[in-house]
Amino acid sequence: MAAAKIAVFWHDGMLCHDPGSGVFDTGFDPGFLDVLDQHPENADRVRNMLSILKRGPIAPHISWHPGRPAAVPELLAFHTPEYINELIKANKLGGREICGGTFLNPGSWDAALLAAGTTLSAMKYILDREGKIAFALVRPPGHHAQPTQADGYCFLNNAGLAVQLALNNGCKKVAVVDIDVHYGNGTAEGFYRSDKVLTISLHMNHGSWGPSHPQNGSVDEIGEGEGKGYNLNIPLPNGTGDRGYEYAMTELVCPAIDKFTPDIIVLVAGQDSNAFDPNGRQCLMMKGYRKIGQIIRALADKHSGGRILIAQEGGYHLTYSAYCLHATLEGILDFPAPLLDDPIGCYPEDEAFPMKVVESIRKYQMENIPFLKRSS
Repeated sequence: MAAAKIAVFWHDGMLCHDPGSGVFDTGFDPGFLDVLDQHPENADRVRNMLSILKRGPIAPHISWHPGRPAAVPELLAFHTPEYINELIKANKLGGREICGGTFLNPGSWDAALLAAGTTLSAMKYILDREGKIAFALVRPPGHHAQPTQADGYCFLNNAGLAVQLALNNGCKKVAVVDIDVHYGNGTAEGFYRSDKVLTISLHMNHGSWGPSHPQNGSVDEIGEGEGKGYNLNIPLPNGTGDRGYEYAMTELVCPAIDKFTPDIIVLVAGQDSNAFDPNGRQCLMMKGYRKIGQIIRALADKHSGGRILIAQEGGYHLTYSAYCLHATLEGILDFPAPLLDDPIGCYPEDEAFPMKVVESIRKYQMENIPFLKRSS
């Protein structure tokens, strides 16, 4: 039976992070353009997510809860003291570009602390048995932030901190499913040597983009030591749409979680896999996001007593990202029919090639991932 409510955690202070403007996400003004882009990770994208949850058809199924800033000692559960001190120092000096496209400006550090603390509050809500499903509507995003460095608009790994909180409070196993269009490299790096956290990332096949993002997100990055086999990368070809993502979820994600049997599932939800996002090259529509939500809900009901933490990540189309978030949460609530129609409708997709890629990934995993090869 579908849950009556999703507990959404939010704090207006996260709107104070302003990464500026320029040519896309560079902060560069060439001097000959009359109109510059807002940085993709701007406050307006989340304002629309906030408003669609407050005034859209899903609103009666939402309960609202206040966020809070994380205390610096809480951050050390995932990040190194040296890295946190670097961010604190940069903030005191008025901010700077920490890495490519990732700007710590006045107000950014306070917003990052709020994003981390709000995600921790959402996880605590579940751990304290106040409810089973919580959504941390947060920015700046976090899944690229590694223990020792920032990356890809991310300063603090909100989901990673929440996962560690769950482990510290009695959860023996946590599964992370990341559907952002980019590889969740920071979360993966944080638990790369652990068999207590299964990190699964479905992303476009973009590879490394420099020193801040040395990971490739390839199928052979499977973890190390005790964590060998517990990082599953699913790099999907550009243009993978609703049917390709559903096939990957059904054929790769579901069997892995069925084997792992987590105590809680963390859905790292970016809407930048949608067909119209400026920062991705995938073709998901609302229907695809709704189906992903339904699959995650079924897995949680089967294995983790229905417990799901959802953490907001990317999604940079100002209007359609909000619609795709709405659809994801509709799926999580497992409504029998859509509450909100897709304003765009459909986008052509080639499902044959993505399915061949999924099959090749499955073959690799069955040959190389020990826990998938074990009999139940």
